[in-house]
Order: sequence, then C-alpha cells, then structure tokens
Amino acid sequence: MIAGVAFLAMTALSLALLAGFLGTLHPAFDSFSHFRLHLCLLIALLALPLLASSFRLQAAVALLFAIASVATTMSTLPRLWPVQAVAKPVDQIVYHLLQMNLRYDNPTPKKVLSLIGRTNPDVITLDEVSAMWETELGYITSAYPYRILCPYPNGVFGVALLSRRPFAADSAPHCEPRGAMAIAAVDFGGTAVNVAAIHLSWPWPREQNWQIGELSNSISSLGETAIMAGDCNAVPWSAAVRRVASLGGLTVMPSAGPTWLYIKLPDVLRRFAGLPIDQVFSKGGVTVHSATRLEDTGSDHLPVLVEFSVRSDEKQPEDGHATALAASAVAAKPQG
Repeated sequence: MIAGVAFLAMTALSLALLAGFLGTLHPAFDSFSHFRLHLCLLIALLALPLLASSFRLQAAVALLFAIASVATTMSTLPRLWPVQAVAKPVDQIVYHLLQMNLRYDNPTPKKVLSLIGRTNPDVITLDEVSAMWETELGYITSAYPYRILCPYPNGVFGVALLSRRPFAADSAPHCEPRGAMAIAAVDFGGTAVNVAAIHLSWPWPREQNWQIGELSNSISSLGETAIMAGDCNAVPWSAAVRRVASLGGLTVMPSAGPTWLYIKLPDVLRRFAGLPIDQVFSKGGVTVHSATRLEDTGSDHLPVLVEFSVRSDEKQPEDGHATALAASAVAAKPQG
C-alpha cells in the first residue's frame, strides 16, 4: 500500500513537472514551471525507494525525466560564487547596476540606503516603491539626481530608476501607464543606453500573462542598446520570461541564483531553496559580465549587483592617440 501511494504521488508530481514545459499553450501550465527544481527533488525522493519495488520501471522513467528536467535549469542552480557570464574587457569601462525589490513595508530601509552607499552602482532599478520609499529615496537625491519614480495604482508595486549618470540629451524618462515599468536613456560615456526597471505581477491565476501583453509596446520600444532588470515573478526558463525577452529582442543573462522566498523563512534557505525571479535582460552594445546576490536588506528578495560594459558605436580613429603622442615627442626632441 505504501509503495502504491508513493507511486501515485510520483505520477502526480511528474504530470505537474511535464505541465511546466507546456507554458506556451496556457499560462496555467507555466505556473508549474516555476517549481521545476522542487518538483524534480520530490520526484527523486519518491522514485529512489520505488526502484526496489514492483514499480521499478516507472520509477526509473520518472527519475530520468527529473534528471533531464534539472539539466534545463543548470544556469540558475544555487552558487557560492559570482556568476561570470563574459570575461571583463580590458579596454572598456565596467559599469554596475543594482536590482532591488525593496518590499513596500520593509522595516529596515536604512539597510537599503547603506548597501547603495557601499556598492555605489551607476544605475539602480527598484521594485515595490511605495509612498514610504519615495521619502527614503529622497535622502540620496544628491548622489542619484537623475531619477524617475512610477507609482502603481495600488500605491505599493511601483518601480523606480535612479542614476548617477545623466540622462541622454534630448530624451525624457517615462513610465508605463500603470507604473509597472520605467524607461530612461542614460548617458554612459557618450553612448545612450535605454535602461528599464520592470515589475511583473504573480503568475496565473494572477494577472502576469495579461500584464505582459499590456507592457508589450513599452518592452518593444526599447532602443537598439538596452539593459532591463526587475522582479519578473517568473523563473528564467519560464514561458513568461522567454516572452518578455522575445518582445524586446532581449537576451536573458544567466541567473545569479535564487533571490526570493517567503520572508519569514531564514535567509540561508532562500539562497538554496528560493526562486530565481529577479531577471536582467540586455541587447545591442550592452554586454553583461556577472551577477552577484548581495546580503539581506529586509526584503523578501535579495539584491542583485550586475557588472556590464557598453560598446560604443562611434568609430574611433585607430592610431589617433598614438599619432598625437609621437608628434609631441618629435616636437620636444632637442635639435642639432
């Protein structure tokens, strides 16, 4: 009887795991995809003992399916070290973006401001910017004078974008009508880069699928060179994240690892059993080099610090600097 119950449970979990691969058919299926790793672990725990029972063939098939499913998430498995996506260039400036879901009722806002001060990122993308955070963020206006705050209808789930670097000339930052996305053209060493902060709702049966449709024009309006970060409430391998990337012609960077878990559970558990739902997208001249999860700041999300560089499209003379130095050397050389 025990083996029979375990077999039924394993079968049900395997069907849920399979449903997660059918997310493009209906968002209800995609909701299962977010728990792919958890489902795989549970299936393995049930299948291993069943290998010694009359259900050994079914258990072996389920175990192989779970292992193959884990392989589809390898780029997001928990790590004890920073993700190195692309080697850092020696001839380009490396910039930093800090992505944070602040949590609308964070009891320790000073931890957030302290982290910003210590990491000193070039740009910051923020989610769950409530009225409380509008006040707190005002304390760092001098450090981040270029900013746009986008309120959400419920007064809780707004987004914001802060920058130490000026917004590009002849451009104006703007909010998506319902406050789920902020976009600004930021000047990085003379190159304008569209930087966006995004916050998606929860998956089906909540409004995530509908919301992505509402944001489609804003996402597709991003310029040829852009970087976007935010709490997507969706894992990198989900149909929802793939849809967002497709709408903007964006590439999803390898995940830094799990960033979210129910806030009352310990932080160490979040880092290994949580969901990797804070995503970074890029395209064009932006190259993302690494992503690192930082320490807890009172939110149910971990902050993510991203290193990236920007390739300038302006054609520079190859030997202009060397020629100028040579000319100076000749002029300074003693004659006679």
